[in-house]
Amino acid sequence: MQFTYPHPYAQHSDQLGLALYEFILILKPNLIIRMIAQGSKVHFIAIGGSVMHSLALALHENGLVITGSDDMIFEPSKSRLAAEGLLPDPIGWNAEKVHEGLDAVILGMHAKENNPELLRARELGLPVYSYPDFIYQQSRNKQRIVIAGSHGKTTITSMIIHVLQQMQREFDYVVGAQLKGVHNTVKLSDAPIIVIEGDEYLTSILDKTPKFLKYQHHIGLVSGVAWDHINVFPTIDEYVRQFDLFADATPKAGSLIYCEEDDLATVICVKEREDVSRIPYQEHSSIIEDGVTYLKTDQGPVPVKVFGRHNMQNFSGALEVLKKLGVTETQFYNAIQSFEGAANRLELVKSSNGTAIFKDYAHAPSKLAATTKALKEQFQERSLVACIELHTYSSLNKKFLGQYSDSFQSADLPIVYYNPQIIAHKNLEPITKEEIRKAFNHVDLQVFNDINELEHFLLKQDWETKNLLLMSSGNFDGLSIKVLSDAIIQDQ
Repeated sequence: MQFTYPHPYAQHSDQLGLALYEFILILKPNLIIRMIAQGSKVHFIAIGGSVMHSLALALHENGLVITGSDDMIFEPSKSRLAAEGLLPDPIGWNAEKVHEGLDAVILGMHAKENNPELLRARELGLPVYSYPDFIYQQSRNKQRIVIAGSHGKTTITSMIIHVLQQMQREFDYVVGAQLKGVHNTVKLSDAPIIVIEGDEYLTSILDKTPKFLKYQHHIGLVSGVAWDHINVFPTIDEYVRQFDLFADATPKAGSLIYCEEDDLATVICVKEREDVSRIPYQEHSSIIEDGVTYLKTDQGPVPVKVFGRHNMQNFSGALEVLKKLGVTETQFYNAIQSFEGAANRLELVKSSNGTAIFKDYAHAPSKLAATTKALKEQFQERSLVACIELHTYSSLNKKFLGQYSDSFQSADLPIVYYNPQIIAHKNLEPITKEEIRKAFNHVDLQVFNDINELEHFLLKQDWETKNLLLMSSGNFDGLSIKVLSDAIIQDQ
C-alpha cells in the first residue's frame, strides 16, 4: 500500500518510515492542518488560476503570509489579487521567491515540471501540494460533499452554497465561479462541512490523478458524463473510467447521488453496493408562464430566476444533497427563489423589451446543446443567434470536432468563432472553416476566424425580437461583451 506523506513528493516504502507515519497519524491526525495556520508562509506557483487565486485570497484573509508567481494572469484574477496586494510584480517565474522559510508551496496545473520555482522547492525539500491535496488536508475533519459531472457541477454547487447561506449554516466551500453575495469562491474555516466542486481534470503536472478523487467525499454527486478533455483522456472509455473511480471511492455509509436521466451517470452509479446509499434524481417538474419559470411543488408554483431543462435537473440534484444535510424541501424552495445563478453560467448581460443578451461558459457539445435549447424554450417567440468560441484543446482537436454534430439545432442562426493562432499555440493540426461546417452539421452555420469580422457581423444584424447567446471558456480574443451588448441594445 502506498501512503501520501505530508510532503507528497517524498514518499517512502520502507517499513520504518511507514510505521512512523502511521504512528503520527494516530497520535496527531491534525498535524498537517496545524502546520498551515495563521502566520504560516505559503507560496503559490501559478497563482493566477481560477481556484488558485481564490485559495490564495482565502488563506490571506485567514492571516497567512501569501506570495505567488505566474507567467500570465488574466481578469478577474488580476484585479482581485491586486486589491489585496498579492499580484506578482514582475510577472514571471523567480526561483528566489522560494526559500527555506516557507511552510508550504501550492502548485497549480498551469506550471510545468521544469518550472524553476518548483525545482527550487523540491531541492529544499519543502512541502509541495496541489490545490486539491491542500484543500483535502485542510478538510480532513469535515464532512466532504463533492459535486462532479461533465456539466452542471458549478451550478449545483452554487445552488447548495446559496441555500446554506440563506439558512445561515456554517460551512466551507470551493466553487469555480463567482456568486452574488459570496465574497470569495473558496472558504476555509472551522466549519463542520465543506461543499466542493469536483473537477475531473488532472491534479497537477506531477500528479495525473483527477482532482475530484483527491477530496475523498462522503457525499458525492454525478450530474452527467459526456466526453471531454481529449488531451488527457484520449478515448471516451478512459474519460468515463474517471467517474467510475469517483463512484467507487464512495465510502461505507456514504451517499452517491446521480441524474438518472443521464445514461452514463446511471450505469456508473447503480453498481450494487449495500453499504452505499444510491439516490437518483430527475428533471424537476416546472412550467413557463410569461417568460418566468416556476417549479411545480406540493406548496404550489415556486418562481425561480434560472431556467432550462438542465437547470431543472440541477435543482433536483441540489435538493437531494441538501436533504442529506438536514434541509427540508420547504426550506429549499423558500431559499432557492433568490438564486440568480453563477457568473458566466447563462448570465444575462443586458436586455430590452424584445432582445436579451446572455453569456455562458459552455464549450463542450453537451453544454452547447443544453444552453441553446434552454434559451429557445424560455423565449419561444424570439429568434436565437448563438455563437460559440472554440477555445479548449478538445474543441479545437479534429478527432473531437465530430462530437459537435447536431449540437446547434436549437439555434436559428448558429455561429462558430475560432482563432487559428490558438490552434497553432496548442500544437494542433489546423482546422478549416469547411471542416467546422461539416462537423456541426447545420445548414445555416456561420464560421469566423477574425474577431473584428465577427463583431461587425453581429452589429449589422436586426435585433428586433432576437436574443444573442455568447458561449466560451475563453474571452473571444478580448472582445468586450459589455460594449457589444450596449451597441446592440442602443441601436434597436
